[in-house]
Amino acid sequence: MESGAVFQLSQRVAAAQEQARVNLKYLDAARSRLRQTRQRMTEGRERRSILHESAYARLEARLASMPLIEQAKGVVMARMGCGPDEAFALLKKSSQRANVKMRDLAADIVGAVDSTSVSPDRPGDVVC
Repeated sequence: MESGAVFQLSQRVAAAQEQARVNLKYLDAARSRLRQTRQRMTEGRERRSILHESAYARLEARLASMPLIEQAKGVVMARMGCGPDEAFALLKKSSQRANVKMRDLAADIVGAVDSTSVSPDRPGDVVC
């Protein structure tokens, strides 16, 4: 390479490094503003309100309610004699028709089964 080309290349590299430093300063400033904004948003607000807006929190809540929904699905499958997909569809339809969250409907179904007893005549049958 010619010395002029090397010089131009070194200037371009130096300019790119300087631009990277400037960009890092902008990034640090943006992070700082984000932290401040997040802190202002959460101050004085109920945890429930904050969690409602958090996609991660919604995912956690969904994962927490999943076992309960699966239990309710099992109850529906046993009582209606249907498969898992049909049981879920029935839960979903009932939830929408009653305008109740599925996790609340599932809790009611599982709670109703928990409060019932097993018949001594047929040990596998649930008596309501």
